[in-house]
Amino acid sequence: MQSRPTVLVYHADRRYAELVRVPRRGVTVRIAATSSEAASAIAEAEILYAWKFPPQLYAKAGRLKWLQVMGAGVDWALVPELPPSVQVTRAPGIFGPWMAEYVVGWCSWVTQRMKLYRDAQRQRRWDDHVLPDRLAGKTMTIVGLGDIGREIARVARGLGMRVLGVSRRGRPARAAARMYPVTAMAQALREADFVVLLLPLTVETRGIFGPDALGAMKPTAWLINIARGAVVSEAALLEALEQKRIAGAVLDVFDREPLPPSHPLWRMDNVVVTPHISGPSTPEAIAPVFNDNLARYLAARPLRHVVDRAQGY
Repeated sequence: MQSRPTVLVYHADRRYAELVRVPRRGVTVRIAATSSEAASAIAEAEILYAWKFPPQLYAKAGRLKWLQVMGAGVDWALVPELPPSVQVTRAPGIFGPWMAEYVVGWCSWVTQRMKLYRDAQRQRRWDDHVLPDRLAGKTMTIVGLGDIGREIARVARGLGMRVLGVSRRGRPARAAARMYPVTAMAQALREADFVVLLLPLTVETRGIFGPDALGAMKPTAWLINIARGAVVSEAALLEALEQKRIAGAVLDVFDREPLPPSHPLWRMDNVVVTPHISGPSTPEAIAPVFNDNLARYLAARPLRHVVDRAQGY
């Protein structure tokens, strides 16, 4: 370890660097907002604090020992170019409240018939024969019950919803009334009024939500994807939506982002498209996680929230 390790902060928002709390021992903080700026700084960096760092630059990162991810997902970081000796840490406990409000908000949009009432308002039509529904008593199946999923489950249960969970092995969890292993996911999907996807993107989960999973859902059920676009088979989803085999989908993540203007999802009445904002990363929220680990790193103590690179999360 160098006497004064260099931290490279890679993000266009300079507040990420400004909120780094340099311990007494000291570090050198460098900032890069573009790939070209990062190319001239990565060689001396021992610590990388970044979001979507250009993987081709890892070839120059001879001193790199630790990568702190600025966000919920780590799939972009676990690339072959990243040296195997580099520890990767994530930022848990931050995104759950954001994403719980997103999920419950859009579930309420469905049950409160908000689109119907807004359309009626524009037409100055008094539709008092159509009544809203309740979230209480509805079943939410959460596929991927990690720390974010548990927070969503807590909020949903507080509204009287029944929560089912799907995880890799289906071990019992306090957050859910019942847990299912991924191999029995269809059983949990058949009971759901809302299916929330929170799976990390790995080799095993890519495309896992395909024709069989969509076919297990009720025609009245809604899919909410706040995981990664690639965990869903887009072709199968489009077919299910077009043929009304499910009621609809709220989608915050996509195979290609931004979603191309010509994409058919934009024009579908039973689809809500949001621009990957369900769990926004902010410098103020991520900084305490990084600063705590920075102090640990400089004291030669084990880092917290280390990603298992073999598992992919």
